[in-house]
Amino acid sequence: MGRLRKFAKLAIPIGLLAFGVACTQAPPPAPPDTRAADEATLRDADAQWSKVTAAKDVEGFVGSFADDAMLCPPNTPMLTGKEAIRKWATDMMANPGFAVGWKVTKAEAAGSSDLGYTIGTYELTVNDPKGKPMTDRGKYVSVWKKQADGTWKVAADIFNSDLPAAGAAH
Repeated sequence: MGRLRKFAKLAIPIGLLAFGVACTQAPPPAPPDTRAADEATLRDADAQWSKVTAAKDVEGFVGSFADDAMLCPPNTPMLTGKEAIRKWATDMMANPGFAVGWKVTKAEAAGSSDLGYTIGTYELTVNDPKGKPMTDRGKYVSVWKKQADGTWKVAADIFNSDLPAAGAAH
């Protein structure tokens, strides 16, 4: 029993000392805030996406989307996945009057550096069934997700017109 008391007299203070040292260690440093850099990257990615789309590059347009992305064009059911998006884009860009461009007005990234969004305005021209050019202007929101390789891809995109619906009261 004497040994046990001696051990206890040494173990308790040593344990308390170890506990005290462990409690006074600083927490791990916070990860660096990369939001400003991520937002600049999102702006650049969005601008590049607009350029390839204006050039009628279907694969460049589709390549900006994540594999399981969703696209919500106006007056069309939601499109899910690259194949559905590719078919829609191919049909749209095949229109002889097709011309499009868009511009980011806001880009924001999450502090977690894995999600972000862009908001902006677009102008789209296509020929109507009689061959007459029709120009639409509107706004869009794109949700971007950082991929395992560090690139940003569109996870969801929606756009809609600023013009009144046909037959709507102004």
